[in-house]
Amino acid sequence: MAVLGSERIVIDLLLICMVALSTVDAAARPLFQWRKLSALVEEELLVLQYHNGPLLTTTPILNLHLIWYGNFTSAQRAVVGDFVQSLGMESGKQGSPSVFTWWKTTEAYRGSAPSQLNQPQSLTRRLGKQKLDEAYSLGKSLKRSDIAVLLKNAIESGALPQPEKKKSNGEVELYLVLTSEGVMVENFCSSSCGFHDSSKAGIDYAFAWVGNSATQCPGQCAWPFHQPIYGPQSLSLLPPNGDVGIDGMIINIAATVAGAVTNPFKTGYFQGNAAAPLEAVSACPGMYGSGAYPGYAGKLLVDETTGANYNAHGVNGRRFLLPAMWDPTSRSCKTLV
Repeated sequence: MAVLGSERIVIDLLLICMVALSTVDAAARPLFQWRKLSALVEEELLVLQYHNGPLLTTTPILNLHLIWYGNFTSAQRAVVGDFVQSLGMESGKQGSPSVFTWWKTTEAYRGSAPSQLNQPQSLTRRLGKQKLDEAYSLGKSLKRSDIAVLLKNAIESGALPQPEKKKSNGEVELYLVLTSEGVMVENFCSSSCGFHDSSKAGIDYAFAWVGNSATQCPGQCAWPFHQPIYGPQSLSLLPPNGDVGIDGMIINIAATVAGAVTNPFKTGYFQGNAAAPLEAVSACPGMYGSGAYPGYAGKLLVDETTGANYNAHGVNGRRFLLPAMWDPTSRSCKTLV
Protein backbone atom coordinates (compact mmCIF):
# COMPACT_ATOMS: atom_id res chain seq x y z
CA MET A 1 0.00 0.00 0.00
CA ALA A 2 1.31 3.43 -0.94
CA VAL A 3 2.28 5.77 1.88
CA LEU A 4 1.37 9.44 1.50
CA GLY A 5 4.08 12.06 2.04
CA SER A 6 2.72 13.46 5.31
CA GLU A 7 2.22 9.97 6.72
CA ARG A 8 5.77 9.06 5.74
CA ILE A 9 7.10 12.02 7.72
CA VAL A 10 5.16 10.97 10.83
CA ILE A 11 6.44 7.38 10.58
CA ASP A 12 10.04 8.60 10.19
CA LEU A 13 9.72 10.80 13.27
CA LEU A 14 8.38 7.87 15.30
CA LEU A 15 11.29 5.69 14.20
CA ILE A 16 13.79 8.40 15.19
CA CYS A 17 12.21 8.64 18.67
CA MET A 18 12.32 4.86 19.14
CA VAL A 19 15.99 4.74 18.22
CA ALA A 20 16.76 7.64 20.56
CA LEU A 21 15.04 5.90 23.48
CA SER A 22 16.89 2.67 22.76
CA THR A 23 20.22 4.47 23.08
CA VAL A 24 19.50 6.10 26.46
CA ASP A 25 22.21 5.17 28.98
CA ALA A 26 21.21 1.85 30.59
CA ALA A 27 22.13 3.12 34.05
CA ALA A 28 19.86 6.16 33.66
CA ARG A 29 16.72 4.24 32.71
CA PRO A 30 16.38 2.25 35.96
CA LEU A 31 17.05 5.46 37.92
CA PHE A 32 14.22 7.21 36.14
CA GLN A 33 11.91 4.24 36.62
CA TRP A 34 12.84 3.93 40.35
CA ARG A 35 12.07 7.59 40.99
CA LYS A 36 8.71 7.31 39.30
CA LEU A 37 7.70 4.12 41.15
CA SER A 38 9.00 5.25 44.50
CA ALA A 39 6.85 8.35 44.32
CA LEU A 40 3.82 6.10 43.94
CA VAL A 41 4.49 3.62 46.77
CA GLU A 42 6.59 5.49 49.33
CA GLU A 43 4.69 5.82 52.62
CA GLU A 44 5.38 7.81 55.75
CA LEU A 45 6.80 5.72 58.59
CA LEU A 46 4.09 4.91 61.14
CA VAL A 47 5.10 5.92 64.66
CA LEU A 48 2.83 5.91 67.69
CA GLN A 49 3.97 8.79 69.86
CA TYR A 50 4.04 8.56 73.67
CA HIS A 51 2.14 11.45 75.28
CA ASN A 52 3.64 11.11 78.78
CA GLY A 53 0.55 9.74 80.52
CA PRO A 54 0.17 6.66 82.75
CA LEU A 55 0.20 3.19 81.18
CA LEU A 56 -1.06 -0.21 82.30
CA THR A 57 1.72 -2.07 80.50
CA THR A 58 4.19 -1.76 83.35
CA THR A 59 1.87 -3.07 86.07
CA PRO A 60 2.88 -6.48 87.44
CA ILE A 61 -0.68 -7.84 87.79
CA LEU A 62 -3.63 -6.86 85.61
CA ASN A 63 -7.05 -8.25 86.54
CA LEU A 64 -9.59 -8.19 83.71
CA HIS A 65 -13.18 -8.26 85.03
CA LEU A 66 -16.12 -9.03 82.74
CA ILE A 67 -19.77 -7.98 82.52
CA TRP A 68 -21.82 -10.24 80.26
CA TYR A 69 -24.76 -8.10 79.14
CA GLY A 70 -27.54 -10.08 77.51
CA ASN A 71 -27.79 -13.65 76.34
CA PHE A 72 -24.47 -15.51 76.10
CA THR A 73 -24.22 -19.29 76.17
CA SER A 74 -21.83 -21.02 78.54
CA ALA A 75 -19.83 -22.16 75.51
CA GLN A 76 -19.43 -18.57 74.33
CA ARG A 77 -18.33 -17.40 77.76
CA ALA A 78 -15.81 -20.25 77.91
CA VAL A 79 -14.15 -19.12 74.64
CA VAL A 80 -13.69 -15.55 75.91
CA GLY A 81 -12.59 -16.74 79.34
CA ASP A 82 -9.94 -18.99 77.81
CA PHE A 83 -8.69 -16.11 75.68
CA VAL A 84 -8.30 -13.80 78.69
CA GLN A 85 -6.47 -16.50 80.64
CA SER A 86 -4.22 -17.11 77.64
CA LEU A 87 -2.93 -13.52 77.87
CA GLY A 88 -1.07 -14.39 81.06
CA MET A 89 -0.10 -18.03 80.65
CA GLU A 90 3.36 -18.79 79.34
CA SER A 91 3.76 -19.93 75.74
CA GLY A 92 5.05 -23.37 76.70
CA LYS A 93 1.62 -24.18 78.10
CA GLN A 94 -0.19 -23.05 74.97
CA GLY A 95 1.75 -24.01 71.87
CA SER A 96 3.45 -21.79 69.34
CA PRO A 97 2.66 -19.17 68.16
CA SER A 98 0.65 -18.23 71.24
CA VAL A 99 -1.71 -15.59 72.63
CA PHE A 100 0.91 -14.99 75.30
CA THR A 101 3.55 -14.15 72.67
CA TRP A 102 1.14 -11.75 70.98
CA TRP A 103 0.40 -9.98 74.28
CA LYS A 104 4.08 -9.60 75.20
CA THR A 105 4.39 -6.92 72.50
CA THR A 106 2.47 -4.57 74.82
CA GLU A 107 5.38 -4.78 77.26
CA ALA A 108 7.50 -2.76 74.84
CA TYR A 109 5.17 0.19 75.47
CA ARG A 110 6.91 1.90 78.38
CA GLY A 111 6.74 5.32 79.95
CA SER A 112 9.52 7.88 79.92
CA ALA A 113 10.12 7.90 83.68
CA PRO A 114 13.30 6.03 84.71
CA SER A 115 11.27 3.77 87.01
CA GLN A 116 9.11 2.72 84.08
CA LEU A 117 11.96 2.34 81.64
CA ASN A 118 13.95 0.09 83.95
CA GLN A 119 11.11 -1.73 85.67
CA PRO A 120 11.17 -5.50 85.06
CA GLN A 121 8.14 -6.54 83.07
CA SER A 122 5.71 -8.99 84.61
CA LEU A 123 3.69 -11.55 82.72
CA THR A 124 0.67 -11.83 85.03
CA ARG A 125 -2.65 -11.09 83.34
CA ARG A 126 -5.61 -12.68 85.09
CA LEU A 127 -9.28 -13.33 84.46
CA GLY A 128 -11.00 -11.52 87.32
CA LYS A 129 -14.59 -11.55 88.50
CA GLN A 130 -17.54 -11.91 86.15
CA LYS A 131 -21.07 -10.55 86.33
CA LEU A 132 -24.03 -11.82 84.31
CA ASP A 133 -26.73 -9.32 83.33
CA GLU A 134 -29.08 -11.57 81.40
CA ALA A 135 -32.12 -9.42 82.21
CA TYR A 136 -30.85 -6.47 80.11
CA SER A 137 -31.01 -4.11 83.12
CA LEU A 138 -30.69 -0.99 80.94
CA GLY A 139 -32.67 -2.35 77.98
CA LYS A 140 -31.55 -3.50 74.55
CA SER A 141 -30.64 -0.08 73.18
CA LEU A 142 -27.69 1.51 74.95
CA LYS A 143 -25.90 4.82 74.68
CA ARG A 144 -22.14 4.79 74.95
CA SER A 145 -22.47 6.47 78.32
CA ASP A 146 -24.56 3.51 79.52
CA ILE A 147 -21.44 1.30 79.46
CA ALA A 148 -19.97 3.39 82.29
CA VAL A 149 -23.31 3.20 84.12
CA LEU A 150 -23.28 -0.61 83.91
CA LEU A 151 -19.81 -0.65 85.41
CA LYS A 152 -20.71 1.84 88.13
CA ASN A 153 -23.72 -0.28 89.15
CA ALA A 154 -21.66 -3.49 89.18
CA ILE A 155 -18.88 -1.92 91.25
CA GLU A 156 -21.25 -0.28 93.74
CA SER A 157 -23.20 -3.54 94.18
CA GLY A 158 -19.98 -5.40 94.98
CA ALA A 159 -20.31 -7.71 91.97
CA LEU A 160 -17.02 -6.33 90.66
CA PRO A 161 -14.15 -5.02 92.81
CA GLN A 162 -13.51 -1.35 93.43
CA PRO A 163 -10.76 0.19 91.31
CA GLU A 164 -7.79 1.15 93.45
CA LYS A 165 -4.46 2.78 93.06
CA LYS A 166 -1.74 0.21 92.60
CA LYS A 167 -1.68 -2.14 95.55
CA SER A 168 1.57 -3.09 97.24
CA ASN A 169 1.97 -5.94 94.74
CA GLY A 170 1.25 -3.61 91.79
CA GLU A 171 -2.19 -5.09 91.11
CA VAL A 172 -4.68 -3.00 89.07
CA GLU A 173 -8.17 -3.57 87.68
CA LEU A 174 -9.41 -3.33 84.09
CA TYR A 175 -13.09 -3.79 83.20
CA LEU A 176 -14.66 -5.19 80.03
CA VAL A 177 -18.36 -5.02 79.09
CA LEU A 178 -19.55 -7.49 76.44
CA THR A 179 -22.97 -7.11 74.81
CA SER A 180 -24.78 -10.00 73.14
CA GLU A 181 -26.48 -10.29 69.75
CA GLY A 182 -29.44 -7.97 69.39
CA VAL A 183 -28.16 -5.34 71.82
CA MET A 184 -27.89 -2.00 70.06
CA VAL A 185 -25.09 0.26 71.25
CA GLU A 186 -24.64 3.84 70.07
CA ASN A 187 -22.36 3.95 66.99
CA PHE A 188 -22.05 0.14 66.95
CA CYS A 189 -21.47 -0.98 63.35
CA SER A 190 -21.70 2.54 61.95
CA SER A 191 -18.27 3.54 63.26
CA SER A 192 -17.29 1.18 66.06
CA CYS A 193 -16.93 -2.51 66.89
CA GLY A 194 -15.67 -1.74 70.38
CA PHE A 195 -14.04 1.06 72.33
CA HIS A 196 -12.12 1.77 75.51
CA ASP A 197 -12.49 4.74 77.81
CA SER A 198 -11.98 5.76 81.41
CA SER A 199 -14.18 6.82 84.31
CA LYS A 200 -13.81 7.75 87.96
CA ALA A 201 -14.73 5.90 91.14
CA GLY A 202 -12.52 7.66 93.63
CA ILE A 203 -9.69 7.26 91.12
CA ASP A 204 -9.52 7.09 87.35
CA TYR A 205 -9.94 3.58 85.96
CA ALA A 206 -9.96 2.16 82.44
CA PHE A 207 -12.65 0.04 80.84
CA ALA A 208 -13.59 -1.32 77.43
CA TRP A 209 -16.66 -2.48 75.53
CA VAL A 210 -17.12 -4.95 72.65
CA GLY A 211 -20.35 -6.10 71.01
CA ASN A 212 -21.36 -9.34 69.30
CA SER A 213 -21.90 -8.39 65.65
CA ALA A 214 -23.16 -11.76 64.36
CA THR A 215 -26.63 -10.49 63.41
CA GLN A 216 -25.94 -6.78 63.05
CA CYS A 217 -22.76 -6.22 61.04
CA PRO A 218 -20.57 -9.34 60.71
CA GLY A 219 -19.14 -7.98 57.47
CA GLN A 220 -17.72 -5.04 59.36
CA CYS A 221 -16.95 -6.31 62.86
CA ALA A 222 -16.38 -10.03 62.28
CA TRP A 223 -14.26 -9.89 59.12
CA PRO A 224 -12.47 -12.04 57.92
CA PHE A 225 -15.03 -14.62 59.15
CA HIS A 226 -17.68 -12.94 56.99
CA GLN A 227 -17.55 -11.19 53.64
CA PRO A 228 -16.89 -7.46 54.06
CA ILE A 229 -19.58 -4.88 53.47
CA TYR A 230 -17.28 -2.93 51.16
CA GLY A 231 -14.13 -3.65 49.19
CA PRO A 232 -12.84 -6.87 47.61
CA GLN A 233 -15.27 -9.75 48.09
CA SER A 234 -13.13 -12.79 48.84
CA LEU A 235 -14.20 -16.03 50.49
CA SER A 236 -14.67 -15.66 54.24
CA LEU A 237 -12.53 -17.73 56.61
CA LEU A 238 -13.79 -20.40 58.99
CA PRO A 239 -13.72 -19.25 62.64
CA PRO A 240 -11.44 -21.35 64.85
CA ASN A 241 -14.07 -21.74 67.59
CA GLY A 242 -16.97 -22.28 65.22
CA ASP A 243 -18.80 -19.05 66.10
CA VAL A 244 -18.56 -16.04 63.77
CA GLY A 245 -19.86 -13.66 66.42
CA ILE A 246 -17.60 -14.83 69.26
CA ASP A 247 -14.48 -15.28 67.14
CA GLY A 248 -15.11 -11.80 65.77
CA MET A 249 -15.46 -10.54 69.34
CA ILE A 250 -12.08 -12.06 70.23
CA ILE A 251 -10.44 -9.93 67.51
CA ASN A 252 -12.12 -6.79 68.85
CA ILE A 253 -11.46 -7.68 72.50
CA ALA A 254 -7.78 -8.06 71.61
CA ALA A 255 -7.78 -4.66 69.90
CA THR A 256 -9.63 -2.75 72.62
CA VAL A 257 -7.77 -4.30 75.56
CA ALA A 258 -4.41 -3.62 73.87
CA GLY A 259 -5.54 -0.03 73.35
CA ALA A 260 -6.71 0.21 76.96
CA VAL A 261 -3.35 -0.78 78.43
CA THR A 262 -1.17 1.25 76.04
CA ASN A 263 -3.40 4.36 76.03
CA PRO A 264 -5.69 4.05 79.07
CA PHE A 265 -6.44 7.76 79.62
CA LYS A 266 -5.86 9.20 76.14
CA THR A 267 -2.37 10.28 77.16
CA GLY A 268 -0.44 7.12 76.28
CA TYR A 269 0.72 5.81 72.90
CA PHE A 270 -1.23 6.92 69.84
CA GLN A 271 -1.02 8.83 66.59
CA GLY A 272 -3.39 11.53 65.40
CA ASN A 273 -6.36 13.06 67.21
CA ALA A 274 -6.75 11.89 70.82
CA ALA A 275 -10.52 11.66 70.26
CA ALA A 276 -10.08 9.24 67.34
CA PRO A 277 -6.53 7.91 67.63
CA LEU A 278 -4.55 5.22 65.87
CA GLU A 279 -3.48 2.85 68.65
CA ALA A 280 -1.57 -0.40 69.13
CA VAL A 281 -3.91 -2.50 66.95
CA SER A 282 -6.03 0.05 65.08
CA ALA A 283 -2.80 1.32 63.51
CA CYS A 284 -2.54 -2.03 61.67
CA PRO A 285 -6.02 -2.56 60.15
CA GLY A 286 -6.89 -5.80 58.39
CA MET A 287 -3.53 -7.48 59.06
CA TYR A 288 -3.44 -10.99 60.57
CA GLY A 289 -0.62 -12.79 58.79
CA SER A 290 2.39 -12.09 56.59
CA GLY A 291 1.65 -10.67 53.17
CA ALA A 292 -1.67 -9.12 54.21
CA TYR A 293 -3.22 -6.42 52.01
CA PRO A 294 -6.72 -4.87 51.78
CA GLY A 295 -9.20 -7.71 51.41
CA TYR A 296 -6.62 -10.41 52.25
CA ALA A 297 -5.92 -11.28 55.90
CA GLY A 298 -2.49 -12.71 55.15
CA LYS A 299 -0.93 -16.15 55.37
CA LEU A 300 -2.52 -18.04 58.28
CA LEU A 301 -2.43 -21.45 59.92
CA VAL A 302 -5.15 -23.97 59.06
CA ASP A 303 -6.73 -26.53 61.37
CA GLU A 304 -6.28 -29.86 59.57
CA THR A 305 -9.55 -31.23 60.96
CA THR A 306 -11.96 -28.32 60.61
CA GLY A 307 -10.25 -26.18 57.97
CA ALA A 308 -10.55 -23.15 60.26
CA ASN A 309 -7.96 -20.38 60.13
CA TYR A 310 -6.00 -19.11 63.13
CA ASN A 311 -2.64 -17.67 64.13
CA ALA A 312 -2.43 -18.20 67.90
CA HIS A 313 -2.70 -21.07 70.37
CA GLY A 314 -4.33 -20.55 73.76
CA VAL A 315 -5.11 -22.49 76.92
CA ASN A 316 -7.28 -25.62 76.90
CA GLY A 317 -6.34 -26.32 73.28
CA ARG A 318 -8.04 -23.16 72.01
CA ARG A 319 -7.04 -21.47 68.79
CA PHE A 320 -7.63 -17.83 67.99
CA LEU A 321 -7.17 -15.33 65.19
CA LEU A 322 -5.48 -12.18 66.49
CA PRO A 323 -4.80 -8.90 64.69
CA ALA A 324 -1.38 -7.43 64.04
CA MET A 325 0.00 -5.07 66.68
CA TRP A 326 2.35 -2.14 66.20
CA ASP A 327 5.70 -2.99 67.78
CA PRO A 328 7.57 0.00 69.32
CA THR A 329 10.85 -1.88 69.04
CA SER A 330 10.74 -2.43 65.28
CA ARG A 331 8.32 0.45 64.60
CA SER A 332 6.26 -1.81 62.39
CA CYS A 333 3.06 -3.84 62.44
CA LYS A 334 3.89 -7.26 63.84
CA THR A 335 2.02 -10.49 63.06
CA LEU A 336 2.43 -13.91 64.67
CA VAL A 337 2.74 -15.82 61.38
